[in-house]
Amino acid sequence: MVDVTGHLAMALLFAAPAWLVWGRRAALAFAGFTLVTAMLPDTDLVLQGVLPITHHGVTHTLLFVALSSVLAGAVAARSLTDWVNATRWIRSTDIGSETVFAFATGGLLTGGISHLFADVLSAPDVAAPLSPFWPLYPEPIVVDVIYYDSPVWNVGLFGVAVALHLLLVWDDRYPLETRYRIGGRESSHTSGDD
Repeated sequence: MVDVTGHLAMALLFAAPAWLVWGRRAALAFAGFTLVTAMLPDTDLVLQGVLPITHHGVTHTLLFVALSSVLAGAVAARSLTDWVNATRWIRSTDIGSETVFAFATGGLLTGGISHLFADVLSAPDVAAPLSPFWPLYPEPIVVDVIYYDSPVWNVGLFGVAVALHLLLVWDDRYPLETRYRIGGRESSHTSGDD
């Protein structure tokens, strides 16, 4: 596993495609939400005190990440859709529960899967290897190309991820038109009407 900085960096890299789906505000919110959810698999560190689980066990599987993401997405869609439409932070009042579900589930999936990916790249250094495809494939998967305390990987990758998002903020291209779109076409540049 990489350190927390490395997990956040990987989450930002995995969140970059949100710029193709949502406008600037929503893509930035998605990136922020993905940062918050990037540590989802490490809930096992807290749950160890009350459940008989181990670190890099069941919470570090695609099954756990997918089930918890869909469940939390459904709860968010049911309980937050009205609030999302009423808040002044979002420039739209017609966001459906489908979009809230896609946003919440997608953020949790992105953060969780990025965490698993980073741990597969680095786990054997300081922790047990992962079996992310359990129960379908219970064997550990190890790539081991990142050392846990490597500042080049952790801080360097975070710098690259932040630079990528800043570049995407600056870019004047618009996201794809999808039914999950949040907000209108926003642009920080004029379109040649000088």
